[in-house]
Amino acid sequence: MAAMLVVGASAAHAQKDETVKIAWIDPLSGLMAPIGQNQLKSFQYSAERANKGNPAGVKFEIVPFDNKLSPAESLNVLKAAIDQGVRYILQGAGSGAALALSDAVAKHNERNPGKEVVYINYAAVDPDLTNSKCSYWHFRLDADTSMKMEALTTFMKDQKDIQKVYLLNQNYAHGHQVARYAKENLQRKRPDIQIVGEDLHPLAQVRDFAPYVAKIRASGADTVVTGNWGSDLSLLVKAADAAGLNVKFYTYYGAAPGTPTTLGPGAAGKVYQVGYATDSATGDQRKIMDEFQARFKEDWTTRASEHAIGLLSNAMAKAKSTDPVKVAAAMEGLKFKSFNGEVEMRKSDHQLQQPVYIAVWQKADAKNNYSAENTGHNFALVKAYDPYVASTPTSCQMKRP
Repeated sequence: MAAMLVVGASAAHAQKDETVKIAWIDPLSGLMAPIGQNQLKSFQYSAERANKGNPAGVKFEIVPFDNKLSPAESLNVLKAAIDQGVRYILQGAGSGAALALSDAVAKHNERNPGKEVVYINYAAVDPDLTNSKCSYWHFRLDADTSMKMEALTTFMKDQKDIQKVYLLNQNYAHGHQVARYAKENLQRKRPDIQIVGEDLHPLAQVRDFAPYVAKIRASGADTVVTGNWGSDLSLLVKAADAAGLNVKFYTYYGAAPGTPTTLGPGAAGKVYQVGYATDSATGDQRKIMDEFQARFKEDWTTRASEHAIGLLSNAMAKAKSTDPVKVAAAMEGLKFKSFNGEVEMRKSDHQLQQPVYIAVWQKADAKNNYSAENTGHNFALVKAYDPYVASTPTSCQMKRP
């Protein structure tokens, strides 16, 4: 198993056969429910795979909680999970909820020695989480907003057809950060590019993006940069297609559940995505993709599920324990083999260091034959960047227990 490289195979497994409960806290209702449901299946599937054999010899059980995409509700279900004796939590859909959880977990651990909780963040990408608001108990598996924008703009600077850019993002921490880093990076790498418009819209509330599409057209933009995800990206692309808007979209989450179906053949060559995986995967990663799609009739998009289980199982093997205090210490600086090569949980800020890729939506061909959401199209690899290219410095001053 790609994410289960044994660390110290000869080590005694003091925790062997223990069941480790992990609370999954993300939306299972509302407009973003399809995203959450797919993410939950991904973690349940990776746990099932790991339970057939992993370095620590433990069994993982994913316990789902619906946070309704709300920071306040996230805190309510966190308490419920802790009351049930869960010591590890997973969350990723939305940096607002992530910031609330990170703070709450840190406060809980300070007040309740011996009952510590570890927070594994698999997709909330606000850079503050591993910078000014970093926490010893928080570990992030996705590349953050600044890392992705570093890679994306490194690619964009060589695309001579990009002259005028429109920034359209969700009105919360992540969206603000995407706009900020896009402007800063493009100014540094391609100062000739004009930012011809910028908009922020409510998260998961807009049902008709036609007015925004009209503004993009009026601006004369040839390119849109967006960190939108879920319905906010699907409906945006759908509205652009309906209006015949001929621009390229540079996205963070083009492959998220539901979006590939919305893209269709008309978006081929027009939609790019930056991320830690593509549909061009081979070997064990492709095998998982195919098995997941065959079983659930959906795509395996939250591949950080393998990062999470790989990180925890290797750290538990190293610590010879499932105690969150010992496991957290073991995760710091840990290197392990995952689906996209060797990755490292950077000790200074608990930000996973990993390769980052640029992919383009295209018709499936002999070289890239995966069919995303059975559309006959996929996000094919265009450019791969080693971890150091997208890695960004941290201002984290970690307070360790």
